[in-house]
Amino acid sequence: MNQDEYITNHIDGEPPLLAALNRKAHVDLLRPRMIAGHLQGRILKMLVRMYRPQRILEIGTYTGYATLCLAEGLPEDGEIHTIEIDDEMEDFIRNQFNRSDLKNRIHLHIGNALDLIPLLEGMFDMVFIDADKRAYCEYYEAVFDKVKKGGIILADNTLWSGKVLEEPHPGDKQTLGIIRFNEMIAGDRRVEKVILPLRDGLTIIYKNSASL
Repeated sequence: MNQDEYITNHIDGEPPLLAALNRKAHVDLLRPRMIAGHLQGRILKMLVRMYRPQRILEIGTYTGYATLCLAEGLPEDGEIHTIEIDDEMEDFIRNQFNRSDLKNRIHLHIGNALDLIPLLEGMFDMVFIDADKRAYCEYYEAVFDKVKKGGIILADNTLWSGKVLEEPHPGDKQTLGIIRFNEMIAGDRRVEKVILPLRDGLTIIYKNSASL
């Protein structure tokens, strides 16, 4: 038994719907490694339980696995808006959501997040960024004013398989995007931040109550 197996054997189990989604992703999709998975999914739910947001925005739905985990932690009258750019994933995503008792908490938007974010009304208590790594800085800038003071922004894959520790190839735009994002967040005095070495890196960003 390795450390990952030990951990997953000693935390809350993966709900049957999510376990089935995980299996289906590994059978039907080309990049199943992109899903959040059991451990990260339980952490996302726990963060929502602890922080108790009313409205969440997710940038990058993919299969909807992380969306369902975030929705699990919401209060009954809470809601999550999730944006996916790949319209070929829409049927897969909606099928997963429709199988869940949480479907009424979830609003799926198909399109480019940078086009859709300005159209979303109201403020958000939490944002989860897990989309095109080349555009992380742009996503952050687009959502920042829509996050309440005292709100949380989560950014996934911020260690990017350790590539952030190496000199990136000039053509590796995704690694360059993550490095640029990490440097920007490190220097942003409006927020407090910490990187958790969870899977591929999860950054938790707290928007200070005094943020302008």
